[in-house]
Amino acid sequence: MTVKSKNAQDKETKEESIDWENLKISPEVVGLVPYEAAKKYRFVPLEKDGQALRVGVVDMDDIEVQNALQFLAEKNRLSIEMIKVSEKDFKSALGAYTSPSYAISKALESISQEATSDAIEEKKAGKKEEEIDKVIREAPVAKIVEVILRNAIEGSASDIHIEPLEDLVRVRYRQDGVLHNSLMLPKKIGPAIVSRVKILSNLKIDERRKPQDGRFRIIEKGKQIDFRVSSLPVSMGEKVVMRVLDKEQGLISLEDLGIQGRNFDIIKKSVFEPFGMILVTGPTGSGKSTTLYSILQILNKEGVNIITLEDPVEYAIEGINQSQVKPEIGYTFATGLRSILRQDPDVIMVGEIRDDETAELAVHAALTGHVVLSTLHTNDSTGAIPRLIDMGVEPFLVASSLRVIVAQRLVRKICKYCKEEMKMSDSAKASIEKALASIPDVHKKDLDLPDEIKMFKGKGCPQCGGSGMKGRIGVFEVLYMDEQIANLLGEKIDEDELKKAAVAQGMIPMKIDGMVKVVKGFTTLAEVERVTEEGYLEIE
Repeated sequence: MTVKSKNAQDKETKEESIDWENLKISPEVVGLVPYEAAKKYRFVPLEKDGQALRVGVVDMDDIEVQNALQFLAEKNRLSIEMIKVSEKDFKSALGAYTSPSYAISKALESISQEATSDAIEEKKAGKKEEEIDKVIREAPVAKIVEVILRNAIEGSASDIHIEPLEDLVRVRYRQDGVLHNSLMLPKKIGPAIVSRVKILSNLKIDERRKPQDGRFRIIEKGKQIDFRVSSLPVSMGEKVVMRVLDKEQGLISLEDLGIQGRNFDIIKKSVFEPFGMILVTGPTGSGKSTTLYSILQILNKEGVNIITLEDPVEYAIEGINQSQVKPEIGYTFATGLRSILRQDPDVIMVGEIRDDETAELAVHAALTGHVVLSTLHTNDSTGAIPRLIDMGVEPFLVASSLRVIVAQRLVRKICKYCKEEMKMSDSAKASIEKALASIPDVHKKDLDLPDEIKMFKGKGCPQCGGSGMKGRIGVFEVLYMDEQIANLLGEKIDEDELKKAAVAQGMIPMKIDGMVKVVKGFTTLAEVERVTEEGYLEIE
């Protein structure tokens, strides 16, 4: 096995391609070299490609460093590629190299069974909550929770799951829509971790028999991060799920969401209509709320009164009146909507239409001079129409009130740091050509399609933790309620007829919108096929 350095030009190119501030190093790479050794010799393993390991080194001429890397190469049967890094970049990389497992193992070394259970026992003994908070804050458990939260923020996770198993406590993160195992902790510290999270969220730490909800806020690197907390009794103890709410990530523009061409033009035109309803549909976790927040940002002007009803309020937006429903005291979407109509609103956002009463009130609000934004759980855009009619809304009222239906899914994006062209099969090329040919010429020019069809993939690098995917983008279809579609609404709705009419109107089906994003290099064909239904909206 060999140790080699790159020539000056290659080193410069490699170093320039690394975003040191946002560096992520995969657990596989972290496991190769102990943190203490990396700190002592001032080198950091960055990424592994097959049997080749790239290592950032501060002093490439140091004999001890070369010997240590030679030992690493022989022990793991690797070829080592050294690249020169500055002292500043080494410190950034070392911060990324400090894995949560390492930090937590250090905290566990100083924790004892007594320290873990003391806080809980003191609650039973009737001690003041301030004293309990002090005990837990001073214990290593606080450090463990801090590491769990920071790891989620640095990994751009959307959710943290802390789950009690039979012998262990498992911590999982949802990143780009997929749950990943991250940490396995001793069973004995599970109750203390849950108690710490409950204290942060202002929940009752001695209530373990029923679910609780709360939230807390921390400041990380100058950014305000909110955590929405839910605890749930399960057979092995209590499970806690924390939704990570980063305002900077949650409030983004329609263009950055992936809405383009005809879809963008229709939404932009419809939000400035004097009245009417705009619905965003899709399953849980498909980014519906983010799309609504993006629309609200467009409408958020000094002369516009915007009121929202949400469950819960995810992102606080300055200038918008946001109200959280509380069904346990009778403050539901329906009762809240009645009150909102007496608040002289111009724009109303209802978090979700869940029942007949909310549907009827939202439709009537849209007909009486208000722009109404809401979400609905349907698989596609055309499915929202029969769903509203099933809820008891008359077809003629749906036709009069509904302006736009947006259906969406989220796909993972190819990592921009390791994106490369991939070989395309004949069947994939034929499928994409067929999809692009079905887009009306009048809309093609707005999509900025490349002249040549190519497909890309992520090779895997330190920035994406070796996965080749980083971040997400939406795939959409946007149905506009025109006269032709309105004429199809009756007591019996033929969804196939609605789909045909929508496509004839120029609607680009979700799957085809996904293929546009494939040829533009945003995502992969496998991702698009994963989130869109097979056989749904066949390309004709």
